[in-house]
Order: sequence, then structure tokens, then C-alpha cells
Amino acid sequence: MALDDINARALWWAGPLTVAVAVLLVLATQVVAFALLDLPADFPPLTWNGLTFFTVVGVGLGVLVFPGVAMMSSTPIPTYRKLALVVLALSMIPDLLLPGNVLMIAHVAAWAPTVFILTNPALIGAGSMRRV
Repeated sequence: MALDDINARALWWAGPLTVAVAVLLVLATQVVAFALLDLPADFPPLTWNGLTFFTVVGVGLGVLVFPGVAMMSSTPIPTYRKLALVVLALSMIPDLLLPGNVLMIAHVAAWAPTVFILTNPALIGAGSMRRV
């Protein structure tokens, strides 16, 4: 899939959808983590505000990077998927120092919709919406 195969207009709704789904999944992991593990409720990265802020910023940056990858790569979908996987791995390095690996699970919860929605030809492909 090349740049011509990506419907740029679809990114106007796919981007916000990606951020919203990622926030919902990350907050769901927080609810499950607090139900199953003894975690400090006042630890800033595990609060609703902290998780929401970092997810919106991180996934938002991922959404903004996708059009750049699409413009610079002859194979934007595989390239973005590889890049997202590398960024996911790098984002987990600081989490190795934290208890329970909850933030690692939250990172995966944010990564999954980012990669699935933004690189899904059925959602962002040229045939995904009628061109005007």
C-alpha cells in the first residue's frame, strides 16, 4: 500500500478514533489492575488523569507520525507497524523499574488500537470512503 492507497480524509476521523479507543483500553487496564493487584492509588502514572494525559500525548504523536511515514515510505503500512513496535519496546524500558508491570500492559493497550486502526486498509485505505 503506497501513499496513493491511503485516504487522507479518513485520517481526520481515524486519528481521533484511535486516541479515544486507546484511552478507553488503557483506563480499562487500570480498573482491572487495581482490582487484581495491590497498587498505590496515588502514584501519578496510574491515576486516571495521568493515564489519560500520557495516552493522549503518546497516541496523538503516533497519529501525527503516520501521515509522515505515509509520505516518506513506499510501504507505509509495514514501515509504520515496525516503527510502532520499536517505539512500544522503547517505551517499556522505564516500566521495568515499576511494580506489577501494569504500565507495560497499558502501553500495549494503547499500541494495539494505534496500529490496528491507523494501518487497517479497510479503515484508511483509498476505498474506505467515497472520494469527493
